[in-house]
Amino acid sequence: MARRPRRNHSGAFKAKVALAALKGDKTMSELATQFDLHPNQIKQWKDQLLDGVSDVFEDKPKSKEPEIDITSLHAKIGQLTL
Repeated sequence: MARRPRRNHSGAFKAKVALAALKGDKTMSELATQFDLHPNQIKQWKDQLLDGVSDVFEDKPKSKEPEIDITSLHAKIGQLTL
């Protein structure tokens, strides 16, 4: 049996599959056949969605940029000018 090459799925596709699994209209095996995936993969994406859903309703947004310490930068500029 020949192995198929590794597939990389987009985030939109993963969300679509996970939401379909959450609805519960179809069984895991039906979803696996429909989306051509293994049922374990669908369960992993569903669990990831459930774990991350609380982040949507948090008050403070997550910033991807690290916080910059301006005082240390000013001190570094002062050292470089001397």
